[in-house]
Amino acid sequence: MDRGELALYNWSFFPYNQSMSTSATHKTHLTRGYTAAFFSAIILSTTGIFIRYLTQTYSLPALVLAFWRDLFVTFSLLIALRLLKPALLQVERKYVRYLVLFGLVLAIFNSLWTLSVALNGAAVSTVLAYCSAGFTALLGWWLLKERLDWAKLLAVALCLGGCVLVSGALDPAAWRVNLLGILTGVLSGLLYAIYSLMGRSASQRGLNPWTTLLYTFGFAAVFLLVFNLLGRGFLPGAITKLADFQWLGKAWAGWGILFLLAVGPTLAGFGLYNVSMIDLPSSVANLILTMEPALTSLIAYLLLGERLTWVQVGGSLLILGGVVFLRVYEGWMAGRSEAQPEPATL
Repeated sequence: MDRGELALYNWSFFPYNQSMSTSATHKTHLTRGYTAAFFSAIILSTTGIFIRYLTQTYSLPALVLAFWRDLFVTFSLLIALRLLKPALLQVERKYVRYLVLFGLVLAIFNSLWTLSVALNGAAVSTVLAYCSAGFTALLGWWLLKERLDWAKLLAVALCLGGCVLVSGALDPAAWRVNLLGILTGVLSGLLYAIYSLMGRSASQRGLNPWTTLLYTFGFAAVFLLVFNLLGRGFLPGAITKLADFQWLGKAWAGWGILFLLAVGPTLAGFGLYNVSMIDLPSSVANLILTMEPALTSLIAYLLLGERLTWVQVGGSLLILGGVVFLRVYEGWMAGRSEAQPEPATL
């Protein structure tokens, strides 16, 4: 037996070596997924700053804002992919129907989220939207067969508790809203969870995350156009006349902020979120994004001079603690897998 045959024999006879390689690869994927999700949360946390500025300064209707936001994302990504990697513009016909459905989910989520903010205010709508972490963990366990153990349930509880504290929802006055507002907020959380699950499913189907993002936002823009036209005059946040699509008129600064919202927080944030779900279960990626309210509060403190209360600081620590705990637990589980190789088979 020569040296090459001996090496091959040793490698195949001791699957521990293969287990070590597999475990190391798993850890690498975990690190890459957590990094993408973490930066996604940071970037997405600036979304509220942009939207608040546009709605308060220009009184831009919510569904009109959502339409232009998705349209700008689509054209920006279309140009970028055309210049950098044209192959990603192609998608197999068998996936088109799935991407249309994905776009519809995104459009409904965007609509419900903006309507929830209008009906409930920022505090309650944020808490209700981020109940998606719980929805995602449960639906991921049910539909995608993702693991749901005590550690993930604890992380869900910590993150949701932190969202409640950071958003200020402990104030009873914040919950004095109508039943329609509560239902709209809960449904926005449910649709966010479904969006997360469909993103994970898209990665499992082998779809490139940037291709998925392009078609999802493209179809969502079409659906939001339809929502505005059909909801004209009665749907909150929709147009009342066709001229409302040009609401910003010659306010070029407003158009610039809207474009920055699209290519910054939206395109980069959602893009990295989709990338993270290549390496992470949807429930884990969604849990990491519950850092967003805490980060938004921090950005508001740094840029707008808004001070964090001790309650908000405590909520931020709960959210960060939940994410860090989950990351440490997943790493520990990967280490156990490495330390317990499968028995050798002859």
